[in-house]
Amino acid sequence: MGMVQEFKEFAIKGNALDLAVGVIIGAAFGKIVDSIVSDLIMPIVGLVFGKLDFSNLFVALGSVPPDIPRTLDALKKAGVPVFAYGNFITVAVNFFILAFIIFMMVRQINRLKRNQPVVPVAVVVTPEDIVLLREIRDSLKR
Repeated sequence: MGMVQEFKEFAIKGNALDLAVGVIIGAAFGKIVDSIVSDLIMPIVGLVFGKLDFSNLFVALGSVPPDIPRTLDALKKAGVPVFAYGNFITVAVNFFILAFIIFMMVRQINRLKRNQPVVPVAVVVTPEDIVLLREIRDSLKR
């Protein structure tokens, strides 16, 4: 079996397709959560704590040339090493919101699964004449 055929079988399997769909939806969902945090939550948190902009909280670890503005983007573009702890705060808030939303989704799915009635599997009983015919067939094969 060629490598192309093996890859085709792998890619067509349900698990690989489910994983691909999950990654794509996860990336889009991550962008939504990032927007919620950076555009909705962080401005409110910044307002409560005296209009802080968490994305611009940093400590310059190197010498800053006098002509460079003291903003995170300008320092990074100038190659000055910075300890951007505000960026970390934003990413951490993103993570906790995303983890909480996923927890709530899994919790709801589990609740729905528990509420579904369990359907018993019907056991098919083979008629007696068929059983006898199979026994005769098997004894003739010997």
